[in-house]
Amino acid sequence: MKARGRAMGAFGDYVWSYETPKVMVVKNRNLGITYRLVQLLILVYFIWYVFIVQKGYQESESGPESSVITKVKGVTRSQHKVWDVEEYVKPPEGGSVFSIITRVQVTPSQTQGTCAEVGSGRARGGGAARPERRPLPPPGEKTGRCVPYNRTRKTCEIVAWCPVEEAMAPEFTILIKNSIHFPRFRFSKGNIKDSRDGYLRTCIFNETTDLYCPIFKLGFIVAQAGENFSALAEKGGVIGVIINWNCNLDLPDSECNPRYSFRRLDPKWAQVSSGYNYRFAKYYHCSGKSTRTLIKAYGIRVDVIVQGQVTDAGSFLSLPTSSRRLLLGPLEQGGNPQVGRGSHAPKVNSGRKPRGSSPHPWL
Repeated sequence: MKARGRAMGAFGDYVWSYETPKVMVVKNRNLGITYRLVQLLILVYFIWYVFIVQKGYQESESGPESSVITKVKGVTRSQHKVWDVEEYVKPPEGGSVFSIITRVQVTPSQTQGTCAEVGSGRARGGGAARPERRPLPPPGEKTGRCVPYNRTRKTCEIVAWCPVEEAMAPEFTILIKNSIHFPRFRFSKGNIKDSRDGYLRTCIFNETTDLYCPIFKLGFIVAQAGENFSALAEKGGVIGVIINWNCNLDLPDSECNPRYSFRRLDPKWAQVSSGYNYRFAKYYHCSGKSTRTLIKAYGIRVDVIVQGQVTDAGSFLSLPTSSRRLLLGPLEQGGNPQVGRGSHAPKVNSGRKPRGSSPHPWL
């Protein structure tokens, strides 16, 4: 009975006892300096690296939903034909990928003789041809004379199969209409200025003065990609137009602007199948028979690529648990305990407020 009483007494002491941590204050200058330095390092880590560098207080979304509509305008004339949009733009639907024919391999009714060279030297006052640098070999042998190419220009005369095919004009204009949407933040924007005064009829893209006029000259796109238009038109190639939307929703919407970059996408130094070309046929009826002319076309293919990311200030307490414990550990554990007193940890709401209630819920 005595053993049973002692067991019940020990159990009662365990159940009805109350424990509290005991804090011991050590007054030591070296230990105190070390302790404060560690606290300072942790504070600098969170303020500089987590918040400023990594922007850990922000939520982000990448890969916007995007639509691209393109339209090419311009008319050019070669020595034997006038070309318009319906003939040199493939496909005609105006999507994010299209090509502009710059040279065709088939030219009807060619004969051997002398004719004006395309894109070559210009005449000086005495009528002699002045050679200019040409990235590609001429299509014939130069005679040394300068002959009229059109009403305003003279070029070198050559002995070749005439007429000589030429590249399409680099003055064609391309409208690239882009709209993006980030569903997580319900944010949408476009790259065209909302104006009703006929702004798009007269403007040309300029990164400084006309950022929201997405009308580009073909020659400008090729030059920005670091390519020579004549060389690219000869063999063809693929140019990428990259539209980048990197936006911070903590700032006004006017600070969210598209950034354009241009580069060649196909390997131009490849020895096998370099450049860009394709074949198509034109059909007609002759003497009751169906006939076609097969044409090999060289051109510049334009790929419009849209990418981007938006960031928005999220809840401060949505930081990773390990990071939050380092910064808010004493508060989440009930503050600094004192001798002989109990304390209770405050309630912490780790949920994020819906967008629109406050841009910075954690402040």
